[in-house]
Amino acid sequence: MHQAARDAYQLLSSRQYGILSSLSVKVRGYPLGSVTPYVLDGDGNPVILISDIAQHTANLKEDTRCSLTVVENTDGDVQAHGRICVMANAEPLSEHGVSAVAARYLRFYPDAETYFTAHDFSFWRLLPLKIRYIGGFGQIHWLDPDDTLKANPFSGPAETAACVHMNERHQEALRRYCDFSNIEYSGEQPLMVGLDSEALYLRVGLAVHRLAFRRNVLTNDRLREETLAMCRADYWRTRRAA
Repeated sequence: MHQAARDAYQLLSSRQYGILSSLSVKVRGYPLGSVTPYVLDGDGNPVILISDIAQHTANLKEDTRCSLTVVENTDGDVQAHGRICVMANAEPLSEHGVSAVAARYLRFYPDAETYFTAHDFSFWRLLPLKIRYIGGFGQIHWLDPDDTLKANPFSGPAETAACVHMNERHQEALRRYCDFSNIEYSGEQPLMVGLDSEALYLRVGLAVHRLAFRRNVLTNDRLREETLAMCRADYWRTRRAA
């Protein structure tokens, strides 16, 4: 995978929200931007949870073309930081698609559980058509989704089982990960909420942190080895950048 594609995927997988731009039905021909949380599905596609009464939902029902813009960091000069724009077509998830991704979404955003009692919410998948990635000044790339997004070998029940196991049996390990990563968790229990071949994801309060593995992890045996190694200080001196 090209370095720009790797960097783009890491950015997309490490952030919690982006600006969803849809084509307005109220002001025809103009894009409407909305702050939208997302997670990645088993194929690396962004999935959003949106209300039926929201303007962007009405827009997507009328015209599925949209984009999701994600910025690496808003501190300092924003133009010096990485950002990605995923140009996509949106589609509502089928019942099967919802069952595969809902558990992951609610681990990342547990407060979303209450949304279903207030309004009709539904999951939509963004199917990327083209990706624009800027890694900083002069680092500008057009990328193909097939070359950028990565399938998650743990997607679905395997990811859920791994999270339950770590949260129930290895809380001390999760706290050590935070200590080594300089993640403040005073008064909070870090929770593992996600996993893919490149990283695991810890939620502390409302913030989700991506902790990159030192090597690709594709099997449960390799995951066990990696999570044990992550309990040692020397692991964090040699791991690849998140």
